[in-house]
Amino acid sequence: MNTDPIADFLTRIRNASSVTKKVVEMPSSNTKVAMAKILFEKGYIANYKVEEDDKQGVIKIALKYNPSTRVPAITKLQRVSSPGLRKYSNSKELPRVLNGLGIAIISTSKGLMTDKEARVQKVGGEVLCYVY
Repeated sequence: MNTDPIADFLTRIRNASSVTKKVVEMPSSNTKVAMAKILFEKGYIANYKVEEDDKQGVIKIALKYNPSTRVPAITKLQRVSSPGLRKYSNSKELPRVLNGLGIAIISTSKGLMTDKEARVQKVGGEVLCYVY
């Protein structure tokens, strides 16, 4: 039993990209699939696929690297809000990651979205992580 599945999700991606693995697998959940979708749409991962099994399913994430230098597209994944200390922010005080070059993934009442989308829709929520 994992107490923080989002931190586990980020750690598995961080560890796999540090050893330049092509694909990383982990147990699936709705939150992890939504986070993988955001990372795919913003160009941080190459692709993702959810495979159903008799338990909770498996999500496979294809990591993205620079073709010539093999530098990962994700340089840093940082967990902000944790089960022991939640970090919430309203729409006016949402964090800007690297002055707009990175993204913050926010859990709002309208679902998971980036900090930029949350500012446009004027919703706040729990700041899950920073990606850049």
